[in-house]
Amino acid sequence: MFIFEAKRIAIVIFGAALNAMSLNFFLIGANVYASGFTGAAQLTASIFNDYLGIGLTTGILLFLFNVPVLILGWFKVGKGFTIYSVVSVLFTTLFLEFIPIITFSDDIILNAVFGGVLAGAGVGFTLKLGASTGGMDIVAMLLSRMRDKPIGTYFLILNAVIIVFAGIFYEPENALYTMLTLYVTTRIIDTIHTRHQKLTAMIITHKAVELQHEIHKTMVRGITILPAKGAYTNTDQNMVYLVITRYELYDLERIIHEVDPKAFTNIVQTTGIFGVFRKD
Repeated sequence: MFIFEAKRIAIVIFGAALNAMSLNFFLIGANVYASGFTGAAQLTASIFNDYLGIGLTTGILLFLFNVPVLILGWFKVGKGFTIYSVVSVLFTTLFLEFIPIITFSDDIILNAVFGGVLAGAGVGFTLKLGASTGGMDIVAMLLSRMRDKPIGTYFLILNAVIIVFAGIFYEPENALYTMLTLYVTTRIIDTIHTRHQKLTAMIITHKAVELQHEIHKTMVRGITILPAKGAYTNTDQNMVYLVITRYELYDLERIIHEVDPKAFTNIVQTTGIFGVFRKD
């Protein structure tokens, strides 16, 4: 248990460092913007500095934007999930403040691409271990539950606003390069971690009852246990069948590893559900 949690925290901090490096090494100097709350904080900092003469940094604004969202997440999404989001936001803010802003290249395309790669890797690794980078992840989850629309819809809306304002306050080219960064970021996230909201787990195990008890201690999910027989060994087993969200995948992996390391698990994309599925 301790090793799993320590690994998760270490990856969250590593993801925060990658996010900060994508901004301070590539995106900020080129006036190209990241996605979500990070991009909103970056654009706001640029506008405050260039138009109002107010020297607020991206890191400070990112922290301020996340405070009300993290409080909301604590009560509406879950305490465990929100704690890792807090860690991610705090370390991203610290890294943004202490890592110097460096220009490696004057080529805006290189900055847009490499900034997108680092940002996508940071978010992807964080999501892969069941945590989040805070901000838009939490907002999108809450809106998705209320209106039953895909999470990606809300990411698209916020990112569209960032692109429009980047084109209004700066050169239209900045908006186009921001689109390139967002595309690269999304592709990298998709490569590292599935962005599907719901997943189906089919677990072949000799310890179905013990597994069911441990899963229900961590998450409130309906579970179906079906009899199964191994074709090669001809032994009787059970299949534990359940549908989860992508944010619960890491916890499920940990539980299976602890209860029955020899279990065979198949995780597949779930494109739709009819019937009762807990959303809160």
